Amino acid sequence: MPDFAVHRTMMVDTQVRPNDVTKYPLIEAMLTVPREEFVPDARRSVAYSGENLPIGPDRVLLEPRTLAKMIDALDIVPSDLVLDLGCGFGYSAAVLAQMAEAVVAVEEDEEFVREAEGRILAAGIDNVVVLRNPLSAGYEKQGPYDAILVSGGSVEEVPAMLADQLKEGGRIVALFREGNLGVVRSGLKVNGRINWRYAFNAHAPLLSGFALTRGFAL
Repeated sequence: MPDFAVHRTMMVDTQVRPNDVTKYPLIEAMLTVPREEFVPDARRSVAYSGENLPIGPDRVLLEPRTLAKMIDALDIVPSDLVLDLGCGFGYSAAVLAQMAEAVVAVEEDEEFVREAEGRILAAGIDNVVVLRNPLSAGYEKQGPYDAILVSGGSVEEVPAMLADQLKEGGRIVALFREGNLGVVRSGLKVNGRINWRYAFNAHAPLLSGFALTRGFAL
């Protein structure tokens, strides 16, 4: 049986800290949350690998480096209400829950909702609610949000309805697919608009509902 506590410490020391993730609450969260409990049971032994971990058709749990840097860019504070889009088996929501006041985690697949609910409950985390909805629609009823994390994969665009669910001054982080490249950008909502800036490069499958709207041409 692998010593997951040792693997967790190694993950932080070799994949997270060396990539300029230094905020103590995030480091502590990633040392605390048992990543192996938030992946398919057959993949527990590789939960701490430095690669995206497949959890379903066209869905992955982001590699520790990518997820840590994305959360780091959100600058979560203890009073934040966070929307987590594409939580999968619940790992990203569990990490965010250690840092924020509350997390609204959204999945559109019923199996993911069931898995995330059960695993978050088993971990004793009581400030996360997992809700079923199209990922690109967010969850307006629980908003507006201080921060939004698109954690389930990459996007080609962020729908306007998601921007509308972000508070003025709120932050959002997403991994954009640009051709064969993946670029993580962080956004700040100012005067009703999101101003995006480059954060770092990464890669993940395209999420359902986040493809670029292309016009019809003859």
